[in-house]
Amino acid sequence: MATTLDATASARSNIGPIIIIGVLFFIFGFVTWLNGPLITFVKLAFDLNDVNAFLVPMAFYLSYFFLSLPASAILKLTGMKRGMALGLFVMAIGAVLFGQFATMRIFPGALFGLFVIGAGLSLLQTASNPYISILGPIESAAQRIAVMGICNKCAGILAPLLIGALVLHGIGDIDQQVKAADPATREVLLNTFAAKIHTPYMVMAGVLVLLAIWVVRSSLPEVQASTANSAGGGASRHSILAYPHLWLGVLCLFLYVGVEVMAGDAIGTYGAGFGLPLDETKFFTAFTLGAMLLGYIAGLLLIPRVMSQQRYLAVSAVLGVLFTLGAFLTHGYVSVGFVAALGFANAMMWPAIFPLAIKGLGRFTEFASALLIMGIAGGAIVPQLFVHLKQHIDFQLAFLLLMVPCYLYILYFGLAGHRVGQDAA
Repeated sequence: MATTLDATASARSNIGPIIIIGVLFFIFGFVTWLNGPLITFVKLAFDLNDVNAFLVPMAFYLSYFFLSLPASAILKLTGMKRGMALGLFVMAIGAVLFGQFATMRIFPGALFGLFVIGAGLSLLQTASNPYISILGPIESAAQRIAVMGICNKCAGILAPLLIGALVLHGIGDIDQQVKAADPATREVLLNTFAAKIHTPYMVMAGVLVLLAIWVVRSSLPEVQASTANSAGGGASRHSILAYPHLWLGVLCLFLYVGVEVMAGDAIGTYGAGFGLPLDETKFFTAFTLGAMLLGYIAGLLLIPRVMSQQRYLAVSAVLGVLFTLGAFLTHGYVSVGFVAALGFANAMMWPAIFPLAIKGLGRFTEFASALLIMGIAGGAIVPQLFVHLKQHIDFQLAFLLLMVPCYLYILYFGLAGHRVGQDAA
């Protein structure tokens, strides 16, 4: 009875921190899932082909690779709470840079702004993901991250709808006007279109600053990963190299983020391959995120009551293979629907992979978290492979050849990879 009461009291004491972290997940969900419509935006505003337009997710996600380890070092100095606030400030700077350079139609500057936003997010995610994972029992971490995922994907659904309404409204007509205009008129049209991005990003920067101040002044407690995430069998290990399940998890997360970005950010380009109109494809990211939201709700209900997080991960990977095959074997809106359905398959992968990969790492948890966040660079690499590959083969075949091997590896990690080395002394 006493143990039950202690657990109940502990759960109640975690409600406040979970709400604060949920708000943070909402914010970086909103910012992250702007990349899909931003691909459409920069392609027109800067007159780019698909390969160059896909530098948007590449610049954004590569920042995780370069800055996650420095973020881990920063967190050791600041602690998780102040580190999260610092990440929000850095994101605000990046939003100002992107809004300004995009308005001036300086593409390298706009990409740099996205890189800075990603830098802030790498700090924010390096702190918040292990924080929510070890705030309670590691076995139910996927359930807590599912709540965070619902916050994240609600924001992700909202992001393309807002940008679609505020910035991309009438983009099909603008595209036709630009194609028919003389050079001077064309520049005026593109300058006017690009300037529409300025106000939304300045507002976003202001909101990020206010949130950073709120986090600093909040009652969010510090959590010590070294004591909250230790395992008896691994306590004597002296090197992070002694945890093979972590390294297998890093690769798994790399491939997972790659397929997630393909299903979310690349879906508009995928739909355009069938000749679907820009005024429709600009909203396709929201459909994927709607499917992800349903997937998170399913995971929240099923884990760990019905099945373990690792079993759910394996089931999700199988669904990923099936939906990818469905997309390949169909055409038009039906094929796009299968790509959007990948959101359901992908939803619970991050919540399962992350805690499985850091399980039992104790004092290495923060560093392991940084390595996993580096794996987000998969969102830069896999879509770039797609846009290059589809220049030489059918885009549906290119999609299939990239996605199926990724899901098969995720299936392996869910079935066996997460246990490799776990029983070692």
